[in-house]
Amino acid sequence: MSFPIYRPRRLRKNESFRRMIRETRISVDDLVYPLFVVPGSHIKSEIPSMPGNYHFSVDRLVEEVKEVYDLRIPAVLLFGIPESKDSMGSGAYDENGIIQRAVRAIKERVPNMMVITDICLCEYTDHGHCGVVLNGEIQNDETLKLLQKTALSHVKAGADMVAPSDMMDGRVKAIREILDNSGYSHVPIMAYSAKYASSFYGPFRDAAHSAPQFGDRRSYQMDPGNSQEAIRETLLDIEEGADIVMVKPALPYLDVVYRVKTELGMPTAAYNVSGEYCMVKAAAARGWIDGERAMMEMLLGIKRAGADIILTYFAKEVAARL
Repeated sequence: MSFPIYRPRRLRKNESFRRMIRETRISVDDLVYPLFVVPGSHIKSEIPSMPGNYHFSVDRLVEEVKEVYDLRIPAVLLFGIPESKDSMGSGAYDENGIIQRAVRAIKERVPNMMVITDICLCEYTDHGHCGVVLNGEIQNDETLKLLQKTALSHVKAGADMVAPSDMMDGRVKAIREILDNSGYSHVPIMAYSAKYASSFYGPFRDAAHSAPQFGDRRSYQMDPGNSQEAIRETLLDIEEGADIVMVKPALPYLDVVYRVKTELGMPTAAYNVSGEYCMVKAAAARGWIDGERAMMEMLLGIKRAGADIILTYFAKEVAARL
């Protein structure tokens, strides 16, 4: 087809035409809303580096989750900040830990909300790393034992799905084994399969109080230059029992999202991370961009790349708009 017989503008001239032929759409069903839980009561404190996001005590968290449920967002992802930290991250697998209490409260008050829990140690260790540290080195296999305990404690509390984000080798297999052997073979795993050592995590680390106290996470998170490795990592997670695979962050790695979805064919999630969120919010606050349009364009790009699920701090805003 060529001009003048084919004129693409014919179907762009008004919103009705544009709606009729739109190839990619965002649905509320695509969204997962991350939330941060802290000790105490009656707490809803805005996170300075993440405007519109809050630290919630368990009682206020339940109120927020009810609002999220009423917006028809299908799932929340919980991150916990414990009362105290230690070198082994014991708060992560404490049966009365912050996440365990939060899950039980949500399931009591909003039972039909899907609760996903992040499985990692970084928020719970005094050194801020995602694993056991010995002589300045992250101990992969020792960490797996603690991740197993954490996942099992979350599921016992009522979590519907667990999401290991630590990037230790073999953690999906370890978690699958402990869940299956404990009678929870029905509980799915959403693996952070291709999690990059990204500069876009800064606001999250402020929110989760999880910045490493020495070094960085490049010995276990992926190098930003690698996409073939992302496919190998994701294949490993699938072989080990992952039900959903994830790419994180989303925007700088849309090519990876596309490859994971098209080459591997698994349900694919992408995490629209804190730095991506805050760039839009900061620019919109200064009048440099239309924040709402930028938000929707960003999420459409993630969906168009192949993501079935988008974890995003924009979830409530998007759901209210749809």
